[in-house]
Amino acid sequence: MLNTPETQEKPRNARLEARVSSDQKDFFQRAATLTGRTLSELVIDSTQEAATKIVQEHEVIRLSREEQIAFVTALLAPPEPGPRLKKAVQGYRRKAGL
Repeated sequence: MLNTPETQEKPRNARLEARVSSDQKDFFQRAATLTGRTLSELVIDSTQEAATKIVQEHEVIRLSREEQIAFVTALLAPPEPGPRLKKAVQGYRRKAGL
């Protein structure tokens, strides 16, 4: 089983149910047996792995080398603010009393 914050030493007090065909259940059971796990362990491990991958794909930003360089360059040497941004800052300062 994957060792993530979602699975570390927490009581199992929630239930998850799914309806599958008899063929699917037999197939899943065969896979569980082949890997030396119970059907529940196989389903939980596989679901955890798939969910972790999906969440990582949506939360982790991957940049090409060119994109990494452009990002760091923008952080280290940002362009001067344009007239619209300068006007917005002046308006904010006026309203905020700064």
